Amino acid sequence: MRRFSLWLRGKPIVADSMLAIVLLALEILGAANAEHKVASLAIGLWLPVPVVFRRVYPRAMAVASLLLSFTASAVQYVVGDEKVEHITLFSLGIMLYTLVAYVGRREGLWFAAGLVADTALSYSAEVVRSASDVIFTVMFFALCWTLAEFIGARHAYDTEVAARLAVADYDKERRAHDAVSTERTRIARELHDVVAHAVSVIIVQADGARYALRRDPDAAEQALSTIASTGREALRELRRTVALLRTEHAPDQLPQHGTAGLARVVEMMRGTGLAVELELTGELDDIAPEVSLGVHRIVQESLTNTLRHAGPHPKAWVQIRRRDTDVTIDISDTGGVPLDEPSMRFKGGGMGLVGMRERIAVLGGTLETGRAADGAWRVHATIPLEPGFPE
Repeated sequence: MRRFSLWLRGKPIVADSMLAIVLLALEILGAANAEHKVASLAIGLWLPVPVVFRRVYPRAMAVASLLLSFTASAVQYVVGDEKVEHITLFSLGIMLYTLVAYVGRREGLWFAAGLVADTALSYSAEVVRSASDVIFTVMFFALCWTLAEFIGARHAYDTEVAARLAVADYDKERRAHDAVSTERTRIARELHDVVAHAVSVIIVQADGARYALRRDPDAAEQALSTIASTGREALRELRRTVALLRTEHAPDQLPQHGTAGLARVVEMMRGTGLAVELELTGELDDIAPEVSLGVHRIVQESLTNTLRHAGPHPKAWVQIRRRDTDVTIDISDTGGVPLDEPSMRFKGGGMGLVGMRERIAVLGGTLETGRAADGAWRVHATIPLEPGFPE
């Protein structure tokens, strides 16, 4: 049953079609007692239809349910059939529940206003025959609204938890990639040191051997021996270092940068409740990978810290511009951390201010961070398109 329930959760039309079939059966049974069976069935058979698509098109189906209910009351008033019992009340209650739980209270209030008008029309058509029927109708709709509030809150909680778990997993993957990148950077520096040292020794010894070749053959031989031993040692170090770089991730496992990666980060942050406005100017997909990664990391870390420290209902603005010689990043949020506690802004894991400054420094750019007079935290970074790596 659990597997079947999980399967139905991913197919709302199937589950709602089952509910509509039950309502249709009740409608057919109610039409059996009608004096005008054709008129009753002509309207009644359409009443369960909006239920089928209630979660796919909730607003449109809510309007359709109200129109069908108005039509059913009008037809019953015209033909004067008081024996028929439509299942309109149940379908309208289901639509009220759907709007409040899946769309919002504002739409639910508009629908409730339509229900008041429909109830008044039903009362005049003698579909609702007494004050007790009105009380029962009001209590039924109130129950549907209350149930929708509980279920809607549960759905919102589950969605936020799922979004935050996705962000946590995403951040974990990024941290793992950062660790790999840091190790590879260290290996690259070691490789540079090995090769630079060996080549420098070889050049010096080769120059000395050339000058001593005729005047002092023994010294030239010693220089050539030093060149050979230095070359062999450098080759061993080179092979050992390069062997550490042979393992490579599959392309689909590599971090996604550029505009697609930025859009993914922004979308995930929006899923957690952080309102983000993203503005991209210029072509950002053909810049150097290290520059693209730097932009990605600055945006990711800034939005993560906004989510952590900007208080309730946070909002952030991200502007990335590619210019002729560099890329500028401007990020601001609604603030939330007291002015006398600036250190809390980047407290915890992640790159933090120190990590961002180190990354920007490696790329030869500049980074400015601080709090504005209105309490908003701002990050401004500039990364050259041709990063200047340290020698």
